[in-house]
Amino acid sequence: MPAPVVLKLAVIFLVVLAGWIAGRMRWLGPYGEGSDPARVLSNAAFYLFVPALLFRTTSKADFATLPWTPLAAYFGPAVLLLLLVYGTEKLRRTPHHPAAPSVRAMAATFGNSVQIGIPMASALFGEAGLSIHVTVVSMHALTLMTLSTAFAELDLAHAEARSRRDDPAQTTSARAHLVRSLLRTARSTVVHPVTLPVLLGLAYNALDAPLPALADEVLQTLGQAVVPLCLVLIGLSLATYGATGVRGAVALSALKLLALPALVLATGYVVFGMRGLPLSVIVMCAALPSGANALLFAQRYRTLEAETTAGVVVSTVAFAVNAPLWLGLLGRLP
Repeated sequence: MPAPVVLKLAVIFLVVLAGWIAGRMRWLGPYGEGSDPARVLSNAAFYLFVPALLFRTTSKADFATLPWTPLAAYFGPAVLLLLLVYGTEKLRRTPHHPAAPSVRAMAATFGNSVQIGIPMASALFGEAGLSIHVTVVSMHALTLMTLSTAFAELDLAHAEARSRRDDPAQTTSARAHLVRSLLRTARSTVVHPVTLPVLLGLAYNALDAPLPALADEVLQTLGQAVVPLCLVLIGLSLATYGATGVRGAVALSALKLLALPALVLATGYVVFGMRGLPLSVIVMCAALPSGANALLFAQRYRTLEAETTAGVVVSTVAFAVNAPLWLGLLGRLP
């Protein structure tokens, strides 16, 4: 594995370790009795730093020049896997939080495309490969996080509707309640710290006007805090919630590290006839470990935090072995 990628992996583990130490030493406050430092950091990221990053990214994206074939070859399988995991979790019908299927689907598909992905693409594929990788990054949250958010909000609305139907004290007609539930779901999906900045960014992008220098600098400064904050949050969550749910974390890591790149490889190679550099870039992007945004998503809906944290750590460790295998396979393709 190239030295820059190894260095980035080492940096990630050390920053996560710093977060774990901070959690164990209670530097950010105790856990329990109404205090949860991990959730405070998660809310700061989800309501302040991530929206700034998403708005700036979408408002500055040049959609006219995007390489649509590599994007289709990547996001087609990614969305398919997300739907499969989500649908499977829904069919299991085991008692869980209504947003749990969306959280697991997110963890199985959302990769660490920035902290590990950018140095990997730069080291392995140079400037040409990095440009393709960055276009995937620009659409990553817009596609996967927004879709997961819509599913989570819809399931929460359905769960509330079921609880109202089961409550004999509720006298509202089913039709009126259905209308209210649909309106509430639509509002929750749009007025959301992920969806709303994306939509506003796309609207500003359509104006074809550059961001004012001051606004751009503020958004960039806020967005730069996402990476270190999320890494510290992983360590803090490990210290706070423990490493439970390892079995589920291993299964989700296998989907992320093996199933997703296999689907992307098959789609790009067979369906779109891709070869060489573009194919290698999107396959290695698909093979990246789970991203910290999956943990933010779990924190947002207060479910599966420990499992998602373990999944990020397990997949990141396994990536050191998994990445050379995919590189070797790509090198043997005709």
